[in-house]
Amino acid sequence: MAVHSGPALAGSVEKAAAKDDKRREKKGDCLRRKDALTALPGAEAARSGRLTPWQVLHELAHALSLSRQGAGRGLAEHWGSLKYSQALDPVSAAYLQLSGEGKDTARDYKRLQSRELGQGIALAVAKSALRHRYPNHFVSIVSADIVIRAGWPKGPSGFQYRPDFLAEVWMPGEPSRVFPIASKGNHGGAKQSCVQLASASAHVEAMHIGAWNETPCFVFSTELPLEGPATVHCLQASGRGGWLRGTAERPLRDLDGVAENENIPPGILHVADSDEAPVVEPGFQVRPEHEAWFQHVLARTATAAVTAFAGDGDTTAQYLTSRQGSRRYTGGLAHAAAGSVQDAQHDLLGIPFVGTDHVFRLNDQRVEAFTGVAADLFALLSPSTGEGHRDAGQVIEYRQAVHARRGTWPEQTWDRRWRGPVSVQEDGTVLAMRVLRL
Repeated sequence: MAVHSGPALAGSVEKAAAKDDKRREKKGDCLRRKDALTALPGAEAARSGRLTPWQVLHELAHALSLSRQGAGRGLAEHWGSLKYSQALDPVSAAYLQLSGEGKDTARDYKRLQSRELGQGIALAVAKSALRHRYPNHFVSIVSADIVIRAGWPKGPSGFQYRPDFLAEVWMPGEPSRVFPIASKGNHGGAKQSCVQLASASAHVEAMHIGAWNETPCFVFSTELPLEGPATVHCLQASGRGGWLRGTAERPLRDLDGVAENENIPPGILHVADSDEAPVVEPGFQVRPEHEAWFQHVLARTATAAVTAFAGDGDTTAQYLTSRQGSRRYTGGLAHAAAGSVQDAQHDLLGIPFVGTDHVFRLNDQRVEAFTGVAADLFALLSPSTGEGHRDAGQVIEYRQAVHARRGTWPEQTWDRRWRGPVSVQEDGTVLAMRVLRL
């Protein structure tokens, strides 16, 4: 991937934000943004730029597994990523770009294409950057909207801004740190990416974890031009916040316990001057008394995304609260496409996986896709798997296992016996595809 992050980009985004602010000021529609956006360190940007098309699909599918977007419902949701199976090609075997099929799309579809492919690419870059920054930690990414729904049932009235994702950097049994992420995409070029990054700065500003203006974050805009390589434009904001340590009265929770809804008052406390009363700004703030709850819900939601990716509805439901949609994964299914269930198993790159499969047609060829989780890890999370029928919800043991195995998963991206590409992530999930022979 071509990754663009530097002082010049930060300056261009600042100018784009100032221009938009001036336009809004005339209408009386002022917008609060994350200020002081800076470039990613050179080492992080350089390490973040190697991907295969199926790794992009894997990131996107994982992000969609709990998204509640589109016509697909519940367990079928992550299959929506497969519509981009032929959207990316290499440029002289060096960079990813849109394929001929990816370019030949209608206008409305292009907007969806750039947004969703941009999300898959941005999340891969964010993970790589955070792993470089925190080499002894694990990085989990969850949908911000799903987490917000559990704690802020109504949210700020009329307030539409929020981050797209939350990246949790964690070690077993230790406080974790959270980075809000906003991601956009376009086909229009670098100038449009600057406008999108300026817009994204308002979305990450909508969530503060800890004190006012101390939450670190990332903003991304992925440019998918008709000619030339896809380019990820990215900036960050630093800060001392984002930590989830709990308090003496409310220490960090047992992650194996059932997650609960909270009713956190919407708004962010802004203390402009110590002599003045704090002003409540619109947005979402995790204050110290809610840090333990927030870490608990983050961990359970990330686990739900893993089991949903494997197609196990009952197991997914136990990790979500009622407001997060736990009922959607039990009982009747609302859409015919939601009939994927955890009922398939394959050995891929020498590892047994359990999960669910889907057969679809690409032009004149039938293609099988399989998504799942390493069988031994899935046994920790599902009460219906493994000897002795373990109690449900071994999140602590699962997290200990994936943390210990980080950096040990196969780096190959092709399985000869499977006869197709394979992507394995460090949380134990897999996406594999192959053309079905007649």
